[in-house]
Amino acid sequence: MNVEHAKQVVDGLSMATVIGALVDLLPAIAAIFTIVWTGIRIYETKTVQKWLGKDKKRIIVEDE
Repeated sequence: MNVEHAKQVVDGLSMATVIGALVDLLPAIAAIFTIVWTGIRIYETKTVQKWLGKDKKRIIVEDE
């Protein structure tokens, strides 16, 4: 299982947790972790990184 596949699995679990939290089937702490995870995943998207100006390639300059 590669990293992207694992992220997709956790994303699916995250959405299920959101739905469960909204219908009061899960404790509030699970909802908080889900909100944090979803926020992190949204922040990692190329679109958000572009909006924040962080999509540019970094140039590493070594001192000689």
